Amino acid sequence: MSIKMNIHSSVRFLVLFSVLSCLSVQLEAQLQVGFYCESCPSAERIVREEVMKGFMNDKGVAPGLVRMHFHDCFVRGCDGSVLIDSTSSNTAEKDSPANNPSLRGFEVIDSAKTRLEAECKGVVSCADILAFAARDSVAMTRGQRYDVPSGRRDGRVSLVSEVFQNIPGFTFNVTRLTQSFANKNLTQEEMVTLSGAHTIGRSHCTSVSNRLYNFSGTNGADPTLDSKYAGQLQQQCPQGSTNSNQVVPMDPVSPFITDVNYYQDVLANKGLFTSDQTLLTDSNTANEVNQNARNQFLWMRKFAAAMVNMGQIEVLTGTNGEIRTNCSVIN
Repeated sequence: MSIKMNIHSSVRFLVLFSVLSCLSVQLEAQLQVGFYCESCPSAERIVREEVMKGFMNDKGVAPGLVRMHFHDCFVRGCDGSVLIDSTSSNTAEKDSPANNPSLRGFEVIDSAKTRLEAECKGVVSCADILAFAARDSVAMTRGQRYDVPSGRRDGRVSLVSEVFQNIPGFTFNVTRLTQSFANKNLTQEEMVTLSGAHTIGRSHCTSVSNRLYNFSGTNGADPTLDSKYAGQLQQQCPQGSTNSNQVVPMDPVSPFITDVNYYQDVLANKGLFTSDQTLLTDSNTANEVNQNARNQFLWMRKFAAAMVNMGQIEVLTGTNGEIRTNCSVIN
């Protein structure tokens, strides 16, 4: 079956999925599944359509939106603050080296917001649009579909200084990764589960060069990295290159499919980042990696649940925050 046919089948399922969600509203934390069923019934459909347009034009949009949701939630909670543009008096999260140029899909969020403002003015938050878009991106890359509890409101603060304080780094070891997720009330198991998002997307060479040329030995690569894979990466990311646009897939086997190849890569010492390969250095996280690598359906279920939990980090609800008219600008 072609990728195009799979995508359209996924879209038909998502339409039915959204209808069923509206028929059975459930309360989770401070958010609700089907929050917009009465105030803006077409909200999730519009977001899905814009994600589809972006994905058909550039498959890299899907992993970009998943990563954007993650980076939004880990800084000030899931409040859409990563979408805010910098001003002459403030440098925003979006312009942190951790986000620019690695995040993609801002235009998808903007397009969805424009349509939603025309359909239901002042109703749907940018934070919810991003959460819906991340869910739809997972589904369009053949991952498990899941309900997204919504009702988030948008934050009014976005500071570049807060990004590196909160986003787990690609050089982190297991201890630092575990603590970073614990700071957001996520478990170590959820950390390993969400690391599987690296099964889709790409990385700039600047994020992996630390593993390719800084070690003693014949090729200068990290000895925990498979030597053949290290050689391939060195060809793709030449030492001393000044081309900031050079990228490599995070999962070279299936970079646009949400699957467990990521965990199989880690077991084969082909985890792209230090933060990937370090999962084998602890018995508990190594066991999780092995379990996920063997059982794709189990991991997909855990990933869907972990995405829902992550999407509820420090959310603004009720009268807190605002509903931005333009996702890149505070009202």
